[in-house]
Amino acid sequence: MAKFVIAPHMRLHEWVAEEKGYFSAEGLDYEFHEALRSAEGKDHQLGNKVGAYQTFEKGRGSDIGCACHWTVNVSASAGHGKLYADAYSVSPAGVFVAPESPIHDPSQLAGVPISVGYQSGSHYSTIQALEQYMKPADIKLSFADGLLFSRMEMLIDRKVPAASVFSGPYYFLEQLGFRKIIDTTFMMATLIQRDPDMEDVKKYFRALRKAQRDIDLRPDLYTHYYKKEFPVRFHNMMDTRRWGPGERLVFEPYTKDVFDESFKWIAEHHIFPEGTMGSGSYQDSCVSLASK
Repeated sequence: MAKFVIAPHMRLHEWVAEEKGYFSAEGLDYEFHEALRSAEGKDHQLGNKVGAYQTFEKGRGSDIGCACHWTVNVSASAGHGKLYADAYSVSPAGVFVAPESPIHDPSQLAGVPISVGYQSGSHYSTIQALEQYMKPADIKLSFADGLLFSRMEMLIDRKVPAASVFSGPYYFLEQLGFRKIIDTTFMMATLIQRDPDMEDVKKYFRALRKAQRDIDLRPDLYTHYYKKEFPVRFHNMMDTRRWGPGERLVFEPYTKDVFDESFKWIAEHHIFPEGTMGSGSYQDSCVSLASK
């Protein structure tokens, strides 16, 4: 039988579960597949308007993949997998500028190109945060600067004026003295692809639940795992003792109301071309294993 293939998503949980033997204890025959090869500094620059949704559309080569809940919502609706409805997660995120930037208030971001991932969490969450401060026409997003680590690197190298980041890059920019202008913390979800055995999906999440408990109790023991997916260029600069736990898994349902409200918000903001968001059916797009 084929191994259950896991794609880590710039968070601590999978690495903790492996260290503690939780996957093996659940009887999960698994392997990690990091499609984006972050530590090697490759594949985070995918081109203009290529982001998380496009990686699901293409297929990530794994049975389990994570992204912002908006993208997973539409990916599942469009038939690229099933949204796992028995848990979601929440990741700290924010729009950052360089220490010397004249920008100190969110209103000053009007007309400023903000590097985000196209149809990725930073895309939606930056709009959601800034529309409290300005008209939609004044929110200027740049989709040409790549995925998470690429955007972080370009901001550090002063090649972009502002960037939206989450997880490890969020803490790293704080460590380096970069200034967070506005918080954009957002919800993530899981997309099940490639038709895995659902018993393996259950084993995977049982292991992650144990890992979450460990992270809650002693995050200081595990923040070093951010280096597993961080570009090697920055390893000697990273002081992960100062960093936080990052993304937190919440073992509560991703409900139909949440699905419908999010789907409606995406459509109203014209993030996808009309007619490309799929059925919008919670029943057809999501899978719950809680009662199985």
